[in-house]
Amino acid sequence: MRPRTRSRTGGSRVRALLALAVLAASVAIALTMPVRLGLDLRGGTQIVLETKSTATTEADREATDRTVEVLRGRIDALGVAEPTIVRSGDNRVVVELPGVQDPKQAADVLGRTAQLTVHPVLGPAGETGDAAGETSAGERVLPDESGQSLRLAAAALTGQDVKGADALFDQQNGAGWHVTVDFKDAGSDRWARVTGEAACHPAGDPQRRVAIVLDEKIISSPQVDPSVACGAGISGGSTQITGSFDDAEARELALLIKGGALPVPVETVEQRTIGATLGDEAISAGAWAAVIGTALTALFIIVVYRLMGALATVALLCYGLISYAGLAALGATLTLPGLAGFVLAIGMAVDANVLVFERAREEQAARTRPSTRAALTEGFRSAFSAIADSNITTLIAAALLFFLASGPVKGFGVTLGIGVLASMVSALVITRVLAEFAASRPAVYRRPRITGIAGTGPVRDALLRRNPFLMRRPRRWLAASLVVLVAAGSGVLVRGLNFGIEFTGGRLIEYSTATQVDPDRARDALADAGFPRAVVQSSGDGDLTVRTEELTDAEAATVTETVAGMGGDTEKVRDELIGPSLGEELRRDALIALGLALGAQLLYLAARFRLLFGTAAVSALAHDVIILVGVFAWLGKPIDGGFLAALLTGAAGGYSVNDSVVLFDRVRELLGRERKTPFDRLTNDAILQTLPRTVNTGMGAVLILASLAVLADDSLTDFALALLIGVAVGTYSSVFTASPLAVELHGRGSRPGRRGGRDGGEGAKSRPDGKRMPESRTERPEAAPAKGS
Repeated sequence: MRPRTRSRTGGSRVRALLALAVLAASVAIALTMPVRLGLDLRGGTQIVLETKSTATTEADREATDRTVEVLRGRIDALGVAEPTIVRSGDNRVVVELPGVQDPKQAADVLGRTAQLTVHPVLGPAGETGDAAGETSAGERVLPDESGQSLRLAAAALTGQDVKGADALFDQQNGAGWHVTVDFKDAGSDRWARVTGEAACHPAGDPQRRVAIVLDEKIISSPQVDPSVACGAGISGGSTQITGSFDDAEARELALLIKGGALPVPVETVEQRTIGATLGDEAISAGAWAAVIGTALTALFIIVVYRLMGALATVALLCYGLISYAGLAALGATLTLPGLAGFVLAIGMAVDANVLVFERAREEQAARTRPSTRAALTEGFRSAFSAIADSNITTLIAAALLFFLASGPVKGFGVTLGIGVLASMVSALVITRVLAEFAASRPAVYRRPRITGIAGTGPVRDALLRRNPFLMRRPRRWLAASLVVLVAAGSGVLVRGLNFGIEFTGGRLIEYSTATQVDPDRARDALADAGFPRAVVQSSGDGDLTVRTEELTDAEAATVTETVAGMGGDTEKVRDELIGPSLGEELRRDALIALGLALGAQLLYLAARFRLLFGTAAVSALAHDVIILVGVFAWLGKPIDGGFLAALLTGAAGGYSVNDSVVLFDRVRELLGRERKTPFDRLTNDAILQTLPRTVNTGMGAVLILASLAVLADDSLTDFALALLIGVAVGTYSSVFTASPLAVELHGRGSRPGRRGGRDGGEGAKSRPDGKRMPESRTERPEAAPAKGS
């Protein structure tokens, strides 16, 4: 026994040192590296631009990188604090502008190509009947400031010849605002040549004019001053662009000219604006949901597992620290859905602890002279494979969300992935160090009941007393699952799916009004204002949400004025714009993500277990997905990015698949020990052995998700509801869909044989109290720990 004791002690020391190192590093990171908040938590505007190819330039990665540099110069000139601009993919640019509540100016400045050209004027277009547009030899026809069409020669100068531009106010002559443009050396010579040729024509002749064109629009076409001699031109390398500018227009024009032209045109495909007040409320609500959800879950596991539950609660607090440090170390952005992912991963940590403690209870009950520490050691060893498998399937869902989702939902995938990894460290390292240390204390050894794992628990006791043979008629359970599936899934055909603007494109604006506005009254008013298809709903505490097709900024202003006319003082707290091309892409990506989730988990489960188990588990996942989508269709709830996140982590991954993984992991273990026992009896035993874990984990998840649904921001209510439905359906399907399907598939793939009866079958034995319990390996009892060990 001494070598084994030394080995065990050495392993405990290694785990303790590892736990201390992780916690010390987490504390250091948390104190020195703050987590960056997303715009939905601190307020601001996010604009996603898509570069477009032209006849001469392809919108590839290189062109998009050059676009990023030009846009960065324009944003710096706007004076926005801590802006973020990054390329996404080959042809998209994501711009985040914290604190910007009115994105109109920013969108105008960023979206304009700013192609500046200078053209000699050939004469009025009306003389030859030319129409507006491109003509031969690079000539073009454009209307001037007064609306008269002019024929312009090919460009003599471009934005590449410009050195700088400034907006100035002419106080001496009272001419108002103008823009001074400075040319580079080569550009200065070209400017002198153009103006010198124009000066050869008499005053008043249209050909004495020079047209300055920005993005195919003449912004100024002045006559060359009579003092300029023919052929001499205007020297000095600068000129003035005059017009009826106000200060904002002059500064914007100077900014565009000085920033340079975009190498390719850009189109706004997504725009989100979150008010600062809404961001503060979201942080407060999310924090309360996290605190209360964690407190309720901690209270539950302490009641169920006593001392071990209290130690697991300490490990949960460490999980929070590690997750925060991981988020900060990676430089990830914490979004509102990301905060939900952070809270959701608490359930994963609870699941791992419950798995270990339930296995320890089984080991404790099976020993003739039980030792709490030995039971815990075996519990951690036996539960490891189930914990690893279930967390890997959740990481698959998180990875798919990160690569295929958009906006804040991508942040959910990041924090969920970090949370899952942190939960494994919390449960398998920190909880184990604390639990084994406590179990080694003589006071705990003498009072094993305070550990919470000395007994089998009320759920397991009830199952052992009744010993139900649930898999006696598996086809009945499959028929019941089919009925539920058809009843829920018919909602898709009867009611249809209410896709959010992320999947359809359009604009969604949320207003906070001084007086509450009736949605029906607002809907009628907007129809009279020219928006008959606007969908108006109440949200939150008297807020109003207007969802329409894609709107211009002028049309959005009309909607705002209409709402303000009914609600008095009105504040725009959220504004989201999704282009139709992006909406179509997101719908496609959602289907791809769902297909990949099912396919990847089938491959993983087939590789880890066998194809029979993988097929049964993934079939149950598909069953859960259809039911969840159908329930949302019946309820008329929106199918959006948050729903996709809940679908992949609740119904098509996470909780749902975890239950099946834990169950089939136990079936695999029993198959290795009890080869002569009929498969339906083995599966039934596995259900009865793992059901206490399923019930306790489900309760912990329900407490967390209920806190999110009740306390968190309105945008997370449907997300939490979808996860609650996913947990309920997943718990049911793992027992009454995946298990019967596995029994039926096994029966078809093997020779006909006798099924075990209700009390038959091998691999079972009786406890001294007469209760029947599944067979467990026989362990030699350990001596009581020495004092101080």
